[in-house]
Amino acid sequence: MVRQTVLGFKLERTEETLTAHGGLALLAEFNHGLGLCSLVDRYVPGPGSNRGYVPSVFVDRLILMLQAGGRSLEDLRELRREAGLLRLLDRASIPDPDTLGDWLRRMGDPQTGQVGLVGLGRVRDTLTARLLRRDGHTTYTLDADATLIEGEKRDAHWSYIGVRGYMPLLGFLWETPVCLVDEFREGNVSPGAGQLEFYRQCRAQMPAGKRLARYRADSASYQASLINELEADQVRWAITADQDVAVKAVIQGIPSKAWQEPEVGCGYQVAEAVHTMNQTKTAFRLSIKREERHQGELFDEVTMPYAYHVVASNWPQEEKSAHEVLVWHNQRGQAENFNKELKHGLGLEQMPCGDSGANAVFFRIGVLAYNLFIGFKRLACPAAWASQTIATVRGKLVQVAGRILRHAGQVVLRLVLDADALTCWHTIRQRCGALAVAT
Repeated sequence: MVRQTVLGFKLERTEETLTAHGGLALLAEFNHGLGLCSLVDRYVPGPGSNRGYVPSVFVDRLILMLQAGGRSLEDLRELRREAGLLRLLDRASIPDPDTLGDWLRRMGDPQTGQVGLVGLGRVRDTLTARLLRRDGHTTYTLDADATLIEGEKRDAHWSYIGVRGYMPLLGFLWETPVCLVDEFREGNVSPGAGQLEFYRQCRAQMPAGKRLARYRADSASYQASLINELEADQVRWAITADQDVAVKAVIQGIPSKAWQEPEVGCGYQVAEAVHTMNQTKTAFRLSIKREERHQGELFDEVTMPYAYHVVASNWPQEEKSAHEVLVWHNQRGQAENFNKELKHGLGLEQMPCGDSGANAVFFRIGVLAYNLFIGFKRLACPAAWASQTIATVRGKLVQVAGRILRHAGQVVLRLVLDADALTCWHTIRQRCGALAVAT
């Protein structure tokens, strides 16, 4: 008899209740214990009849899908394969993708004032405050950054870099990297638009006893009105400066002896100067880095033969040298990693709908999924997990196979774990329980 397979095993189906995502139960416990479902049903408009799904069904299931690794609305069908696990979690109701898409459009409809999006903003703010009250910090660094989401959707606009899509403006906290505020924008909106208003939104979301004490951003925030407000709030700030005519004149006026290498052989030099803008109320520092351009690069008549990077700040010299200001400002590059976690770790690199309002709602739910995952890592999991990516935590925790059965009158989730890992899981559940009691 001719062998029909490469390896000699058989395939059979089973009636046993199995799951490939056992750790999703712990995330669901954390989300529910922090109050996700009750907050959504409180702030987001309910169905028009008693036959429709309550808002928390849409939001909770979509968050679980994203946290489990789903990338599109169609992946809700894959979540349905976890019927046994969902019954264990009392989440058996799963809307189909078309129903969810219709709900997203209703919640983001400008004709009704995007009431669902506004309500989800209140959910985000309440959950974020609950996370921050437990993180042990009193002052925070705000990293403001716009990120591009490419998309050939019907309503997508051309961005300034020549591709169609959306340009959300995001405010991340450095110390506890939650997304404090998300503002979903069209691709053709300038990153510099509304920077002062965005900072005020972020400031307003800080819980009692906590404050934004530091601010970092790129040149989109190099605006006199924002700088004046940061000064009035006594915030330490560092913002990439526009190399306009005035700044280039300052660079030209720096004497040669003022340029110093911060470290021998580092390949660049640093100097500083004092500067002001026409409408700023106080002068500020310019920390300037210069390095020789590579052969073949085009020189302009002002900066040749060097390339310059200029950071404006109000850090006193006795607290940070010019080089230390540059190093501290460069840490905002971590915000790019936060963006990657949000977009690639939780499936927000593409939008599901051709309607911008619906995509804004989807994006905000993705931000909720991200913030809850950050809280879960930092408040419930081992301390070493705090710096690990969502993909890593998902691999070691969420995607663990298990069997669901009834034993001695109880429902049991029996997992493929060693003794140490099982102890870790018990500890995580206890911490989730303690957080739920304290919420």
